[in-house]
Amino acid sequence: MSRVEFMQGNAACAEGALAAGCRFFGGYPITPSTEIAETMARRLPKIGGVFISMEDELASIASVIGAAWTGTRAMTATSGPGFSLMMENIGYAAMTETPCVIVNVQRGGPSTGQPTRAAQGDMLQCRFGSHGDYSTIALTPNSVQEMFDLTVKAFALADRFRVPTFLMADEIVGHMRERVTIPDAVDIAPPRPLAEGSLPFEAGADGVPGFAPFGSGRSVHVTGLTHDERGYPDTTDPEAHAKLVRRLVAKVELARHDIADYEVTNPDAGTVFISYGAPSRAVEQVIHDHPDDPVGHLRLRVVWPFPERALQEFPNADVFLMPELNLGQVVREVQRHVDRPVVSLPKIGGELHTPAELARALEAHR
Repeated sequence: MSRVEFMQGNAACAEGALAAGCRFFGGYPITPSTEIAETMARRLPKIGGVFISMEDELASIASVIGAAWTGTRAMTATSGPGFSLMMENIGYAAMTETPCVIVNVQRGGPSTGQPTRAAQGDMLQCRFGSHGDYSTIALTPNSVQEMFDLTVKAFALADRFRVPTFLMADEIVGHMRERVTIPDAVDIAPPRPLAEGSLPFEAGADGVPGFAPFGSGRSVHVTGLTHDERGYPDTTDPEAHAKLVRRLVAKVELARHDIADYEVTNPDAGTVFISYGAPSRAVEQVIHDHPDDPVGHLRLRVVWPFPERALQEFPNADVFLMPELNLGQVVREVQRHVDRPVVSLPKIGGELHTPAELARALEAHR
């Protein structure tokens, strides 16, 4: 059973989190993500959850990490400036293998920038923003329905891989209102428990250790320092550091094709758009307007880890066109993996590409 509602994207994100079992939200209000916090503030206390309005974004992500280590599904939501403040603790979450969800409803930057206008300027930051080598997972919704669905999926991936997972929305998707189908229940498995006799950071074949949250009866030492499988600091041994960090990266990167989530339209086309988030809506309109002249489209719902095999879905492609609400960030990843022209179609300033603009680009590169 399910119910259908008409709601805002940010509200749908909050509803997805609640459906996935999120029972802790620590955040600080920031445009254009504030409605997520407002919805969680209203809803969490009614179902036995905890909402905390923290003093800033540094404290917000710290509270989420702490809550996650009690075994509670936890999340926060922010936008550009707040996202920047979270970066050190996001690296800590990656090093301590803390399952948590961070929502970034992107706005124009840098600095305070355009608080009420859309952008996709944080896509490289969510992949490389903290220091050191690590891998994370980033999902990119293009509709209010996907704000719900991909929030649920973000929690599933965070738990499965014990990694901070990002929902990288944009202001347009966060603030639009559409019909949403909300199921009565969603299926999401908790992290695999730590097996009896296993060390706290002893990983199996998939590179992911079992999880023993505080209060579970197991003794676990948690540190952001380089550590051994017991969780104890081991900062001077090059081999210990290399073994740990390579595993942190590999547990996500080696599963990239399993994590991949994308949609293919007209795979035999010669001209192919690649998009994620709100710009895909304009691409869909261009495809609708050219029924007799098929245009290809690869729409990414997961950008990191980048699903390079998806590019093979278009064997006849002569050129790839990539609209982004930035000056060209994810397009660089596409260019790394194909031997055909890849044309960046950047747009900044807060407005979405129009179908007419994309149609002109299409004609220019046929």
